[in-house]
Formats: sequence, structure tokens, C-alpha cells
Amino acid sequence: MAKNVGIKDDTLDLTVIYSTTRARAAAVFTRSRFPGAPVIVGRAHISDGFAQAIVVNSKNANVATGQQGIDDAVETCQLVAKELGIDHRDVLPFSTGVIGRRLPMEKIRAGLQGIRGELQPNNLELAARAIMTTDRYPKYISRQVGAAVVAGIAKGAGMIEPNMATMLAYIMTDAELPPQVLRPMLRRTVDHTFNAISVDTDTSTSDSVVLMANGLAGPVNRRSFEEALHEVCEHLAREIARNGEGASKLITVEVSGARHERQAKRVAKAVVNSPLVKTAVYGCDPNWGRVVMAVGKCFDDHDIEPSRVTIRFGDTPVYTLGSPVDCDLEELRRYLGQPEVVIGVNLGIASGFARVWGCDLTEAYVKENAYYTT
Repeated sequence: MAKNVGIKDDTLDLTVIYSTTRARAAAVFTRSRFPGAPVIVGRAHISDGFAQAIVVNSKNANVATGQQGIDDAVETCQLVAKELGIDHRDVLPFSTGVIGRRLPMEKIRAGLQGIRGELQPNNLELAARAIMTTDRYPKYISRQVGAAVVAGIAKGAGMIEPNMATMLAYIMTDAELPPQVLRPMLRRTVDHTFNAISVDTDTSTSDSVVLMANGLAGPVNRRSFEEALHEVCEHLAREIARNGEGASKLITVEVSGARHERQAKRVAKAVVNSPLVKTAVYGCDPNWGRVVMAVGKCFDDHDIEPSRVTIRFGDTPVYTLGSPVDCDLEELRRYLGQPEVVIGVNLGIASGFARVWGCDLTEAYVKENAYYTT
């Protein structure tokens, strides 16, 4: 079910996702010290490892709203549970939008009346549209795994620097999975997908990723399922980075030859988060010195030595083992003008590897966020 209840304008702003049976569930939430009320309630509700419904409103984050915000999140769960005939603790609440404003509960109460009759199967795109805020387009995907399906939706365009999961993402499957594998599998997947993107280095107060598995399709091969789960989450993560506020290009940073994966990811994030790197990509400026600068900011990594480092734009080396490479700058400018740009860094230390995704920084990002609430 996806509809407009008038929270802000005439766009879709409320959705309910419902499993006909109680599902095993796992989630990862923001590590922000200012978690939203829905995060607080959601953590409590999913602590038993089960969920049956998800309710999401957009245009209002229900963050920094005190006890009243928590009460509103609980009431929203109760309203959904009453309509669907389930336990309110099996409902997970989520909100996204402006921080510091109370939910318009009178509109949500009215909007949730009669929702059982509005639920429809195969409604993934509408649900994805209903959770959008500054997203330019809905993000959704599904994949087949044996007799089961893995489907996911996500939102996020700004305030994106995952520090657990990121933004809001909901993954649903009818595969039957043992409870002991659900959370570890989700955590592994999140670390290599949602935790590997950044738009603006800001960790949201509402970041959440949920995986629900109701088991109706029966058991599946676990390795095949995890591969499909990773494919779904990576697609959604890349689309969030590609759809960053004001963005015109997707930037992929690949760091190899690191001491371990953690170091590789740390260096990759330093590159993809650099405003100077992001603006150079936007302006098609092959100024690889900015990549050197970003790698050099990792000053606690004492084993990074310039004489062992190689940097490339796409397949073209620009710096190799301590020396610049004579290359065609016009060719590099043309490459940087593509909608997807890859920056590669080899640290020459060991075999650690990480890949992260981000976007360029444009005037549109400043404009959109300068007037966000007005």
C-alpha cells in the first residue's frame, strides 16, 4: 500500500509493507547518538527476531521530538496492527524527512484507516516512490533464487555516510532461512554495499536496513541466496550514490594492495569523500594530485609509502611508484565526462581490497540543501 496522506504535498508519503505470515527478521540501525524515535522503537520491536509489517512515512523524520515522538511511533505501529489483525510489536516504524518536527498524527491516523483493503501484491515501485524525499527516482529491484524471490527498495540522496547500514532499505524474501544465519548474512552484505557508499559524509539519524524472510517458498541454497542478496543490496547502494543530491556522476573508488580490507576501505572513503576530488570529477579536471592528497590524509597508516603507490583514472595510470605518468590530458577529460568514473589506487603493501561508491559535488547540491526546509 502506498498513498498520500498530506504530510507535505501531493506526492506519495506513506507506505505499508505486509507479510501474510510472521517473518523472521534482522536489521541494522544507525549508530548516531541522535537516533530517531522510529529507530528506538524499531530496535525494541525486532529484538525477538520477528516482524510482519513495515510502515514508513516520508517528509517528516520524527527525530529530536522527545518522548512524544516515541509515543507517536508506537501509536503508528498500533494503528497498523489493529488494521491488519497482528501484534503491534511485529510492526516496524520508519520515518524520513525533516528533523525536529512532530508527526502529523491526525493525518497518519486517517491515512491508515482501511489499509487492509488497499494492500496489493507486486507493488514494489509504488512503495519505493512513497519513501522518497529528495530522491530523483525510486530505487527498487528483485531477483529470483530457486523458488524464492529477493526484492528490495531503498531511499537516500543526502545525509549519506553509512555508519552501520544507511538511509532506509527494506529487503523482503519468501525464502526460508534459519534465524542464526539471517543477521550475520545481512551484516556481511551491508558492510560491502550500503556501508561502502557516501554522498556527503553525513550519517543520518534514521539509517536502517531490514531483511524480512517469511519462508513461504521453502528452503534455498544459502550461498546462492547470499549472492542474490548482495546483488540486490549493491544495486540499491549504487543507485543511492548515483542519485546523490545534485549529483551528475557516479564515482567508484577501488583500493587494492592494502594491508587488509579495513585499510583499503578507509583510504577509499578518504578519496570518495574529498570535496576536491568530487569537484574535480564534476569539472572533468584530471587533477590526480587531489587523489594523492586524499590518500595522504590517512596519516595514521604509516605503511603507506609514495614510492609503492599507483593511481589510475579508469584504466589509465597517472602516477606509478613514486612518479607521475605522461598521459593524454584531453583523453582523461573525456573519460571524466562520462556518467560513471572509476578511480583506482594500489597501495603496494599486501592484498587488501575495497570498493566504494560516491558522487561528484555540484552547485545543485548546495542549492538543494541551502533551501531544504523552505
